[in-house]
Amino acid sequence: MASFSDRYLRLSQLFSLPFHSQSSSSPFSQKWKKKKKNSNNYNNYSNKRVRKLVREIRAMPSSSLTKQNEVVLRSFKLNESTFLASLMPKKEIGADRFIEANPEFDGRGALIAIFDTGVDPAAAGLQVTTDGKPKILDVIDCTGSGDIDTSKVVKADTDGYITGASGTSLAVNPSWKNPTGEWHIGCKLVYELFTANLTSRLKKERRKKWDEKNQEAIAKAVQHLDEFDQKHKKLDDINLKASRGDLQSRVDYLRKQADTYDDKGPVIDAVVWNDGDVWRAALDTQSLEDDSDLGKLADFVPLTNYRIERKYGIFSQLDACSFVTNVYDNGNVLSIVTDSSPHGTHVAGIASAFHPEEPLLNGIAPGAQLISCKIGDSRLGSMETGTGLTRALIAAVEHKCDLINMSYGEPASLPDYGRFVDLVNEVVNKHRLIFISSAGNSGPALTTVGAPGGTTSSIIGIGAYVSPAMAAGAHCVVEPPSEGLEYTWSSRGPTADGDLGVSVSAPGGAVAPVPTWTLQRRMLMNGTSMASPSACGGVALLISGMKADGIPVSPYSVREALENTTAAVGSLPEDKLSTGQGLMQVDRAYEYIQNSRNCPSVWYKLTINQAGKTAPTSRGIYLRDLGTCQQTTEWTIQVEPKFHEGANNLDQLVPFEECIQLHSENIVVKAPDYLLLTHNGRSFNIVVDPTGLSDGLHYYELYGIDCKAPWRGPLFRVPITITKPIVLKDQSPQITFSEMSFVPGHIERRFVQVPLGATWVEATMRTSAFDTARRFFVDTVQICPLKRPIKWESVVTFSSPSDRNFAFPVEGGRTIELAVAQFWSSGIGSQGSTIVDFEIVFHGINTNKEAVVLDGSEAPVRIDAKALLSSEKLAPVAILNKIRVPYVPVESKLCALPADRDKLPSGKQILALTLTYKFKLEDGAKVKPNFPLLNNRVYDTKFESQFYMISDSNKRVHTMGDVYPKSTKLPKGEYNLQLYLRHDNVQYLEKMKQLVMFTERNLEEKDFIRLSFFSQPDGPVMGNGSFKSSVLIPGALEAFYVAPPTKDKLPKNCPAGSVLLGRISYGKLSHGLKNSENPVKNTVSYLVPPNKLDEDKRKDSSSTGSKSVRERLEEKVRDAKIKFLSRLKQGTEEERSEWRELCASLKSEYPKYTPLLVKILDCLVSQTGEEDRIHYNKEVIDAANEVVDSIDKEALAKYFSLRSDPEDEEGEEDDGGNA
Repeated sequence: MASFSDRYLRLSQLFSLPFHSQSSSSPFSQKWKKKKKNSNNYNNYSNKRVRKLVREIRAMPSSSLTKQNEVVLRSFKLNESTFLASLMPKKEIGADRFIEANPEFDGRGALIAIFDTGVDPAAAGLQVTTDGKPKILDVIDCTGSGDIDTSKVVKADTDGYITGASGTSLAVNPSWKNPTGEWHIGCKLVYELFTANLTSRLKKERRKKWDEKNQEAIAKAVQHLDEFDQKHKKLDDINLKASRGDLQSRVDYLRKQADTYDDKGPVIDAVVWNDGDVWRAALDTQSLEDDSDLGKLADFVPLTNYRIERKYGIFSQLDACSFVTNVYDNGNVLSIVTDSSPHGTHVAGIASAFHPEEPLLNGIAPGAQLISCKIGDSRLGSMETGTGLTRALIAAVEHKCDLINMSYGEPASLPDYGRFVDLVNEVVNKHRLIFISSAGNSGPALTTVGAPGGTTSSIIGIGAYVSPAMAAGAHCVVEPPSEGLEYTWSSRGPTADGDLGVSVSAPGGAVAPVPTWTLQRRMLMNGTSMASPSACGGVALLISGMKADGIPVSPYSVREALENTTAAVGSLPEDKLSTGQGLMQVDRAYEYIQNSRNCPSVWYKLTINQAGKTAPTSRGIYLRDLGTCQQTTEWTIQVEPKFHEGANNLDQLVPFEECIQLHSENIVVKAPDYLLLTHNGRSFNIVVDPTGLSDGLHYYELYGIDCKAPWRGPLFRVPITITKPIVLKDQSPQITFSEMSFVPGHIERRFVQVPLGATWVEATMRTSAFDTARRFFVDTVQICPLKRPIKWESVVTFSSPSDRNFAFPVEGGRTIELAVAQFWSSGIGSQGSTIVDFEIVFHGINTNKEAVVLDGSEAPVRIDAKALLSSEKLAPVAILNKIRVPYVPVESKLCALPADRDKLPSGKQILALTLTYKFKLEDGAKVKPNFPLLNNRVYDTKFESQFYMISDSNKRVHTMGDVYPKSTKLPKGEYNLQLYLRHDNVQYLEKMKQLVMFTERNLEEKDFIRLSFFSQPDGPVMGNGSFKSSVLIPGALEAFYVAPPTKDKLPKNCPAGSVLLGRISYGKLSHGLKNSENPVKNTVSYLVPPNKLDEDKRKDSSSTGSKSVRERLEEKVRDAKIKFLSRLKQGTEEERSEWRELCASLKSEYPKYTPLLVKILDCLVSQTGEEDRIHYNKEVIDAANEVVDSIDKEALAKYFSLRSDPEDEEGEEDDGGNA
């Protein structure tokens, strides 16, 4: 069997040339290009002009395949070596070529901070670097999810024992040095440190063992009972009866235990002390072991902060979960660091794993070192938190890291904005860290890049690429694609403000190390989460070479090198919106860095605004809606060269002067030819004329070249994206895209101007002409100012040619993108293409109320509805199904946090504001806290943290949350909610001291309130004119009224001032979606007025003025007697006799008093176990008759004659107007 080095050599020989770029001569590209042309996505200019434009934009160094090489690669077959190499792709980005040419530039000297779910120091390949140095220098839980309060201090008794925080007596190892004799103690439920998957595995294994022991105990108990019965045939003795009862109870109890089994997890005790030099920690994990001799505190090998000794522990053989410890705040906080998902270890392995025996499985930069910064909170299922993000940045600067990799992100309403973005800018611009992050997995539609990776100027955003070798090896597809392409789900640019979004691409899948608790060494994962560490490892190679060659490391120069030396993926200009500048190439980037070592390290900041307008500003030009695509516009572009903080004024800033030649497509984009750029920047105007373009997507770049060094390629780029929409003809609300042809990985985009008045779409997708199953991604996106992109998505699989129907909301007057993509690996190996017809029908019912607000009075709300496009069935439905109650803090505490974790690189100390809210539940319910100012924003917020915890009166924590609150089932009782806010500006925190919090709970379905509709304003009171449905004629206005709920329909525990919430929809779907709900639902709310109890109190208070003290006392005594009666037990005949006597006495004292008689009836009905059912039933009937006789029937008749319940009116819905 050949050695790994031999396999590696053969792999290098086999793939001696890149195989990643698309060739315009390939059948796939020809078909793709032809289809683009057929769908009018090209402009009206000549093909010659298009080819010239492509050549201009791709002017920087790039790679392509010759036809001969392409044929060789298409026919390649994997062998063992090439298969192993495909599991950790390096060839695609030139990393293997670079290390082969520069063996010592393998990441040595580069330090990477991994911002992720935590890295397992015990995972394969993460122990040492290629030159024998420790791989992981520090492991930190930045979230605080593993923190244990160890502020309680105890001393050992004369026998060397202490009582742990759990109450367990613990023997202290006498060899442990502790000059003060003070032991800090704490404890934690171990499941709080584990992932959900690990906890689930442990629970199953522990349940299995418990069941075995429980069955054994049941068998013994049954045996003892049987032996007793055999021995004692008759139970004459009362003691024998009692003994047998005990034995039977034991059997019953053991059997019931299985039904009530609830594994909360073992508790571990923690002990912290100072040995005179460092803080140390030890754990007692006996509760995790089956053997009582294992896991004892005294046998634990003490750990200190990981960065000091770089040692870790394992909880037990069963869990196989490693952990490290860090002690903070002078021993008062112990942080036990575990990972919250395998994700972080996998990412770290891609970047820098080193396998001396398996070099083909090495990470990209096996010589690089790491620090692990856990930002995924275990308490939140690995969701990142503001606290974790900020502490991670602090740690990266403190450790003097060169690189940050962050494979996390989500959509944001504002690009390049927020507290975290501000801190990242400081870290990059002042401390020169290179920040690399994933662009997101929300493709294939445009404008789907996530924050922070795809939306932040100072972060290099990475897209995900898949090569034929990766497809064949890592993904095990039957037949790999003929050429590399972007994964279907990889997020696309541009950002909402026009920036490209994706900087470069890198391989987005790998088989890499995972934590030991997964019980496997490696795992396949794919996503931009994998592309980011692949790129990060590639940059670590560059840094390794730069440091060795004495070249200063700058994120500005590195980014310039990466973007100007890529290999093109795709042949069209708009492909850059998917791949960025292309597939990164390490070897070429380093050659670029060497050649430009004497060039200034500058970031060219672009600020763009439409001429004559100061706001809004953007980082690119994005013409998306119809109005902007039908006119010529002028734009002002401000270019500001930004040096790193601390740059020398005389040596760097004053001498800086560059003659820039501007390149643009001179028909659509007109710009000056040259620009003289100095340190203070320069602005210039350009003109964009999209009027001659055809419908579809068009992408251009205006870029600047250094006249004295044109080999450097573009120094800055102005991305210009134009999505010219199709306008529906003849006011028809329908459009069909016919015979779209798909092969694996192909994407068809259509841009349509949504007609004014449209609020939803009903679509049909028809497939034909294929054999094996096909999987499609169907996305739609609309862009609205100051909002996250409005995205609808569906993943559909067709096992055979058929139709699928969809319905989704739209906003009228804005362009919508329809992106249909055949999944990159779907249909591979099958012959022929898939034909798709996609029909879109716009529908809309417009109303005068975006949100319906019922103010608590009896007055209904008038709704004016009209349809502008076509006739629509107006059938309003409104349901109130939630209740929201406001609260203000009862207490606020502001304090400075300890400096060891919470001091910013700028030297500012972070402050914490803790707000305490109190609320009470009269019944168990699912409750979700809501902070409207803070919720649903991670990156696009200026606040750093919003962590909350809910605990009961016994201080038991029931739930916790952060940016995205969740509903939690809480039992009846009183609760405290503590909200934790952080910032370094005390003034901001002071303003938050009265922050309003809402508790939101779902009503039970039986308590849902269906609102009624009327055609007359007096309908809710008069009970007539009920409105059911109508047909809206285009242009005609129809009005109806939404009635408030009647007071008796309000749910209990609904305090005055609270708000009932729900949704209201107006239209009915048609065709194959008749039974589906309308996707357009607006908010409806009802402000709860003072309830009946408050009214009764007011009546009581108003009537007390006319009643004497004696009369009021008599009423109180009467009510107390009735209350006492209802609490009497009736378990025995004697108790029932006494109860009857009291009933007779009270009826005599208060004759025909209805509340008394009702209470007597209730008590009778609730009785159980009556042997004489005939007598009992007669008692109930007599009591009921007494209640009826006590009622004033004339008053009751008057009451119901004036009141009508609209929901009791019967009537069938029809298509013909009002009921």
